[in-house]
Amino acid sequence: MNVEYILARKGREVRTIEPDASLGDALQRLRKERIGALVVSETGADLVGILADRDILDAIADHGTDVLGESVGSAMTAKVFTCSREDRVSRIMALMTDRRIRHVPVVEGEAAALREYVTSAM
Repeated sequence: MNVEYILARKGREVRTIEPDASLGDALQRLRKERIGALVVSETGADLVGILADRDILDAIADHGTDVLGESVGSAMTAKVFTCSREDRVSRIMALMTDRRIRHVPVVEGEAAALREYVTSAM
């Protein structure tokens, strides 16, 4: 089974947020939209990082609730592992287990180079 199989059932909508948005705004969006992560993007089409609910919790644990006024860019994960819709789900599951990550954005175009990078890192 490949990633396309999951996308066909789950949907292809990508939720993004700008790196200069506040962590408080990001947290409200995560809750309102009932999702666990936002792709951080300056244009809505580029990939700058990823911000997961866990990133916000870590920032609060380290710096207190005042951090909610800080930017998404201050807490996001910049090193994002990605996949393409052609990738096998079993390979992505192994990547998630090995790297201890919960979110792997699906990208188009640059996916071949990123896939090669991820494969070499495993």
